[in-house]
Parts: sequence; structure tokens; C-alpha cells
Amino acid sequence: MMGSVRTIDAKERGMGAYSEAYRRSLAEPDAFWLAAAEKISWSKAPEKALDDTNPPFFRWFPDAELNTAYNALDRHVEAGRGGQAALIWDSPVTGRQRTYTYEELRDEVAKFAGALSSLGVTKGDRVIVYLPMVPEAAAAMLACARIGAVHSVVFGGFAPKELAARIEDAKPKVILAASCGIEPTRVVEYKPIIEDALALTEHQPDHVVVLQREQAPAELTARDLDWAELASGATPADPVPVAATDPLYILYTSGTTGKPKGVVRDTGGHAVALAYSMDAVYDVHAGDIWWTASDVGWVVGHSYIVYAPLLVGATTVLYEGKPVGTPDAGAFWRVIAEHGVQALFTAPTALRAIKKLDPDALELQKYDLKAFKTLFMAGERLDPETYHWAHDKLGTPVIDHWWQTETGWPIAANLRGVEPMAVKPGSATVPVPGWDVRILDQAGAELPAGREGAITVKLPLPPGSLPTLWGDDERYREAYLSRYDGHYLTGDSGYLDEDGYLFVMGRTDDVINVAGHRLSTGSMEAVLASHPAVAECAVIGVADQLKGQLPRGFVVLKAGADIGEEQLRDELVAMVRRDIGPVAAFRDVSIVDALPKTRSGKILRKTMRAIADGRDEAVPSTIEDPSVLEAIRKALR
Repeated sequence: MMGSVRTIDAKERGMGAYSEAYRRSLAEPDAFWLAAAEKISWSKAPEKALDDTNPPFFRWFPDAELNTAYNALDRHVEAGRGGQAALIWDSPVTGRQRTYTYEELRDEVAKFAGALSSLGVTKGDRVIVYLPMVPEAAAAMLACARIGAVHSVVFGGFAPKELAARIEDAKPKVILAASCGIEPTRVVEYKPIIEDALALTEHQPDHVVVLQREQAPAELTARDLDWAELASGATPADPVPVAATDPLYILYTSGTTGKPKGVVRDTGGHAVALAYSMDAVYDVHAGDIWWTASDVGWVVGHSYIVYAPLLVGATTVLYEGKPVGTPDAGAFWRVIAEHGVQALFTAPTALRAIKKLDPDALELQKYDLKAFKTLFMAGERLDPETYHWAHDKLGTPVIDHWWQTETGWPIAANLRGVEPMAVKPGSATVPVPGWDVRILDQAGAELPAGREGAITVKLPLPPGSLPTLWGDDERYREAYLSRYDGHYLTGDSGYLDEDGYLFVMGRTDDVINVAGHRLSTGSMEAVLASHPAVAECAVIGVADQLKGQLPRGFVVLKAGADIGEEQLRDELVAMVRRDIGPVAAFRDVSIVDALPKTRSGKILRKTMRAIADGRDEAVPSTIEDPSVLEAIRKALR
């Protein structure tokens, strides 16, 4: 069911500026996005926004040319702000910090772009970036963009098999790597991982450029080059204009098995969308100090550590280390206070971890957060309990929003720079301009307010979203566009309420079928999280011979929680029975010390389901603490 452009009644909602922006973005996309494109410097300005001649492969700004690195760095220097801080590197794992001005970062990027050019890397060539959270990671990404090369950042520390799959698919001319990554409790040597990965691949890069780190220098082979030596003799490279429709980067989705899915990000739409989002969604502008607590190996790091803040001339914090972990519950507050951070973007899991370690927020009281204005949360559902805790302790707005690797920027948010709206705990607020969000049932019919179904986006997707998958148009169609004609399938389940607020309840594969009743595990998690002793939780569906599936809960307790497992189980079962009903058949819950998570803090529910199903081959080998998985296995026996 395609439907028509949704009309929003501004008077009814009381959202005048938002309502008008949203209406224009859907009804007049060319005019809306050409206006947004004025925030970008083009070598050839666009005269047309949307190319819809080859659906479902929509393209944005097809007649335009630009360079992303120029937009992120050079133009700010030319505007007289070369002395402003562009990037602050804070590395508690090495005890080091360094601030790069826009002029310094531009020069670093230009020189390393020249180094890549000296290796024969040219426009369209792919470069794998396999680095920890060091300034060179951001510089490498921007250097590739400067000469028109396509970068693919692989999360530092990925095991050889996962790295090999990405090398084989992207076929890089060069791999950029570090000798090691540094964790709070260990050093991870990268060079052996790279060598093992290349032993598994048919494709072989021309060179591996190694950033030597004193904690574990690598022994170089004939193919390897020393990063510092290569860069020192390089001639700085000028920005190369590329078509707006040319790819900027490839990012492989996490948790894939078999051939990975390479999400492509085009150059022009990406720059326009991210610049728009910093203004409209985050209300962050030139000179503001912004911190995204994630990793450049994930989409959050691409979009909001490196590109978006630099595109608008803000200062971005690059943090090497884990800002939450025993025994440090104050790292977040230290970084915010020390660097004058005005807005932080992190995952709800990080706040739940802090709440578990320091439920009374005693560490927070040690720091002066006078510059801090807004906490943004994304990555998974922000449960009301965590929202209220963060809001009460910080005394600043706590803003949930929702998006995906594929989309590259928020689908739903509380648009702080357009029209701040009332917060509804549990909701990501409203669809962002450009995203025509629809809730569909299994037959493709649009559901009324309050009815949960599949969250979809009516095509075309806005600028900045994936135009396809790397080298695989057909897989793009099959994975995202085949379920509902004319709609992108997000894979998430949720509903729009009577005010147009979107509630994302969880992945559609987190909807379980209990004796014919489709139930959201996200709804059950919301109930468990409201218990005063629970710091964080996860609910998965496990196979049952009688009912098909049954929900199984896992909870991590807050620090100092004094309650027996049997008592807690009884209370949680009673709460789910009360709030959802006996139909949920919820009766199994286990206390665990920790839940398996990604680097950015997202709970690996898919991994937990694989363990429950006995599919060990689907369990990623990148879990940093295997004992966490063993505890889940033990609980499921």
C-alpha cells in the first residue's frame, strides 16, 4: 500500500515550524533539499535535487560536484577559523590528549592524502581503514575523501574472518592499520590479525601502511610501510571534486554472516543531510563542542564523530577508551567538564551502566558541567527508567532519537534546532523531515495510531541514506525493498501515537509468537527495566515445543541492589503479567553480571538468540569478554 503524502495539521499538533518543514520535505522535496544544500560548498552547485528516473535507485543532486574533505576542513580555514579547535583527542588508555585546530587537521589530512596518492591511490579506489580511536583514523577517512578514494572503516579488533570478508568484498588497493589497539586492561595487536585475514583472501592489497604505537610495535614485511615515514615525505594533495552521486564510503553492517552487506554512502546527499541534521536535530553549530561516545568503526562514529561536526565547523571529541567501566563511573562527566562539551551523543546502555555503578550519581557531583546543554541517546530503545534517571541527575534535556546504519542519520528525533517538543519517555519523538514513516501490517495496510506494526519509510529515501549495497543492487532490493512495494523496510517494529510520536519497540525479529500471539520483547523489557533493582535487561524468544516460543529474560542488577534471585524473579514475572498480561507467558528470568554488547553499547540480542538456538556459528568472534556469553549459555541450559 503506497499511500499519499501525509498532511500534518500544525494547529492540531501545535508544531508549527516542524509541521511546515516536514510537509515541505515530502510535498516539495526538490525545493526543500536544494535549500538545505546551500549549507555546502560545491565545485558545481546542484540545479536538481532528486533524480527519480530509475526507481527504486533514487539519487540526489545528480548534476553537482563537491569534495567532502574541503567542506569539512578547508572552507572553515578560508573563512578565518583555522585557529579554532577541530578535534580533541582524549585517550585515558595512553594518558595522552591532543587538540588539532582546523588548520592543523587540514594540513595533516592534505599530507596523508598526498601519501596515499604516492602509492597510486586515485579516485574510486578503495582503502580499508583498520585503526583504533586515534586522530589518524579521522585523518585517514578525510584523506581518502580528499582524493576521491572510497574508504571502508573496519572496527579495530575485528577478528581475521570478519576482516577478510570485508577485504574480499571491497577489494582495497591499500590497508591503513595500526600496530595495536589499546583497551583499559589489554593491548590488542592488529598486525597478526591482518596477516591472518590476508591469508584467507584471494584479493591482496598493494600495501599495508602501519601506524606504529609504542605499546606494541609491529614487525613490518616487504608489503608494509611505516605510516610516519610515508607521511613525512609526502607532498600535500589538493581536494579532488567528485560527483555528488559518487560513493564516499562503504560501511559493512555489524552482525552479518556470510557475504557482508556493504552500505554505500554517496558524497553529496551525505554532506547535505549531515549538515542539516546538526542544525535541525542537534542544534549544534560552528564553534560548539560536541562529543559522540562511539567508535569510528560504526555508523555513529562515521556520521557524528568525524563528518557532521566538521561539516558545520564544530569541535569534535575523539575518545580512546571505554567511558564506562568498573570502577570508573565518572569518565563521562570528566570529559564533559574538562573539554566544555555542550552536547553528548551516546547509547542508553552507557547510562544504564553508569546507573548500575553509581545509582546516586555521586561521581557526577565532582564535576562542573556548566557548559553542558543536551544529552542525545540512540542505538537502542531508551527505556523510561533510564530516561528519568538521566534527566533527574543531569538536570538537562535527555533526547532520544532513532536511526540505522543504512540511513546514516536520524529517522525520528526531537528537532532541537527546528522546534523543541515535549518529551514522551519511550518515544524517539517525531519523523524527521524527509522520512515518510508509515506503520504497516503484514498485508501492507497502513495501521491507525496506537497499533503496532512494521516501521517502514515510503520511497524515495531522503539524501544521506543508502542508495544501494556495494556491488549488489539485487541484494539491496531483496533485503530492504521487497517486503512492501514502494517502501523501505527498517526491520523495526513500533507505532505512531495520536500526536504523531513514534515509539520503536524493537527489531521485528524481536517480535515473538507465543501460542499464536505476536508479542514485542521490547515491551517486556520496558516492564523489567522499571524495577528499582534492575540496571539493564534483555528479553529474547526461545523455542518451546508447546507454544512455539517463550520469552526469556536476563537482568543486570544495580550496584548495591539487595534482593534474592527468587524474589526478583517472582516480582518481575508478576509485573509482566500485570502490565502485558498472562498471554506473555513470561516466567523465566536470570540475573547475570553483564550482557553482551557492541563497542557502541548496543546489546547483542541477535547473538543471545543464536546461543539460545544452538547456532554457535552465528555468534561473532569479536566479543571482548567470552565469559559474558558463557554466563548466557549457562542460564539457558
